[in-house]
Amino acid sequence: MSRVYWDTMLFAYILEGNTDFGPQSRLAYEAFVRRGDTICTSVFTLGEVLAGPKRVKNQMVYDSIRSFMREGEVQLLPFTAETAENYSSIRALTRLKAADAIHAATALDSRVDFFITNDFEIQKQKIPGFPPIVGLDGKIF
Repeated sequence: MSRVYWDTMLFAYILEGNTDFGPQSRLAYEAFVRRGDTICTSVFTLGEVLAGPKRVKNQMVYDSIRSFMREGEVQLLPFTAETAENYSSIRALTRLKAADAIHAATALDSRVDFFITNDFEIQKQKIPGFPPIVGLDGKIF
């Protein structure tokens, strides 16, 4: 069993029904759950995926996403003082956007086994101590 960090966009693909990447993300999610892996992400992801339904005042979608993220198989990882220090190092060493650096710092601090993202900018980073990065186009299993 592995601890697998998911970037926000993988959840967004599933939750928003993205026709290009949603089915692939859903299959990966279901496969991880079947294997008994722990799917992890930052609490920041919760805020990101809830912003859309809140913006359009769709309480039903908001409640559904909130339930999926907080009551399902997803482990929400905290942003701690140690995570903030990792964040500062990542921002100093890379050109990652702030949101991406939050994810990277959370994954690094939480010692996940690998990091899955569809973001090519994150995939090409060389961060000391960082877990292997896998894209949706790569071999996950």
